[in-house]
Amino acid sequence: MRQATVVVIGGGATGVGILRDLSMRGVKTILVEQKDLAYGTSSRFHGLLHSGGRYAVKDAESAQECIEENMILRKVARHAVEETEGLFIRLPEDDEAFEAAWVTACAQVNIPAIPITPAEARRLEPQLTGRAVAAYRVPDSAIDGFRLVWQNVISARKYGGEALTYTEVTAIEHVNNQVVGVKVRNTLTGQTGSIACDYIVNAAGSWVGQVAHLAGVDVHVSPDRGVLIAFNHRFTSRIVNRLRPPSDGDIFVPHGSITIFGTTSSPATRPDDTIPRAAEVATLLKIGQPLFEDIYHYRILRTFAGTRPLYSADPAAGRAASRNFTIIDHEQDGLKGMATIVGGKLTTYRLMAEKMADKVCEHLGVMAECRTAAEPMIADAAAADIEAARRFFPAYGVDRAASRLGPKFPKVVKAMETDPAKRQLLCECEMVTLAEVEAMAADDTSYSLEDVRRKTRMGMGTCQGAFCGFRGVGAAAANELITGKDAPRLIEDFLEARWNGIRPVLWGNQLREAELMRGIYAAALNIDGAVDHENK
Repeated sequence: MRQATVVVIGGGATGVGILRDLSMRGVKTILVEQKDLAYGTSSRFHGLLHSGGRYAVKDAESAQECIEENMILRKVARHAVEETEGLFIRLPEDDEAFEAAWVTACAQVNIPAIPITPAEARRLEPQLTGRAVAAYRVPDSAIDGFRLVWQNVISARKYGGEALTYTEVTAIEHVNNQVVGVKVRNTLTGQTGSIACDYIVNAAGSWVGQVAHLAGVDVHVSPDRGVLIAFNHRFTSRIVNRLRPPSDGDIFVPHGSITIFGTTSSPATRPDDTIPRAAEVATLLKIGQPLFEDIYHYRILRTFAGTRPLYSADPAAGRAASRNFTIIDHEQDGLKGMATIVGGKLTTYRLMAEKMADKVCEHLGVMAECRTAAEPMIADAAAADIEAARRFFPAYGVDRAASRLGPKFPKVVKAMETDPAKRQLLCECEMVTLAEVEAMAADDTSYSLEDVRRKTRMGMGTCQGAFCGFRGVGAAAANELITGKDAPRLIEDFLEARWNGIRPVLWGNQLREAELMRGIYAAALNIDGAVDHENK
């Protein structure tokens, strides 16, 4: 039996934020996640680090939290943040009165909203529509959810925190209405076990209701589904928001070499209702065209969907529900030593973690203060390692690799220096080397190529795994990096995850790309076993 003071359930941004905060305060904490880190909402969003402008009119408290956390994360999570800034654009059909209310609301919560002319906005973003009638600059930024979650875990580990992936909580144990531990099951091997603890934090996102049910308490959460489109072009260098009340399809976010556009809001049938549909993509494109009139000519890379955990203590749902977060102490339900945190946004995850950790520490009698707003999650790579890496990494690949790898970066550079074979690129789109894949596959949270993808971005570029998929499997098999699965199963799982996002957008160049992938894996490699070579 494992022993911890606190068990955190849920490996998204909020969960790992709580793990990091408690670990930094000296509290022995273990996080358990039923799948991989950042598998759910924290990787299935538009990647916007909000300035708060989106919520200024309707939800001043959320807006103020956003601008404050935005400034904090630029410092402590700067390796996961790209400071793009943002634009709010009003079109002729948008309400002029809302613009006036928005300007006033931004000023009231200290969000810088600098007016510029539509001509200046067009000069900054040449692909933007010429129909704009008002434009403002705001301090929005882009943030990489995968990298943010992973770097929180790296930081937590320095202070003794543990993260167990593919570990499902099957029961919450309590004696005399006091939590004493959890029963868990490894979802890959079926092995069962237990973790004794004094406190449980339910940070399972859209699954918090199911986790609460294990303890015999109710948390009313309505998973809200959002669909997004990833374009294979960075056709805007800044985040572009439609200046109108929050609605579907009003945010464009640049990420690396791509642009993410979304999102929608509709009731989800279940927490993992994350397979997009072609009709949803068509609707989004129609909504987005007024801002970028050539949108139908931009190649779509893939589409994806996530669910937001909206707390529904009141009847509000969808966009009518507040984006504020809620902490529920289940002592009010007669169960001591357990609390649930729900709602909020990725932008405010650190604040949510701080407030939750404050509550846990108060219960435990721990006096240590929160330091997550001041201490960077990972240190900058040493100048000597950066200089050495420039001899081995492709152009523009050094900084990306350093931010992805964190403390593993010096070891990877040394491996590439010692063995030239490890310099080979497995993924040209995202410039991921064999040495990086080996380093991330060796981590104790990596059990598949999909796990490695979330840590390195292998397979997330233009080819969507067509070329790096079989290279990655070859490297994993040759070096025995991932145990428990044979090579065909590894590649099938990897390609299936890519296919879920490609299938709804099979037209134009993406259809040609899919046919190329089918030719490689179905025809040449016969991955689906359609051809019986022995009896042919």
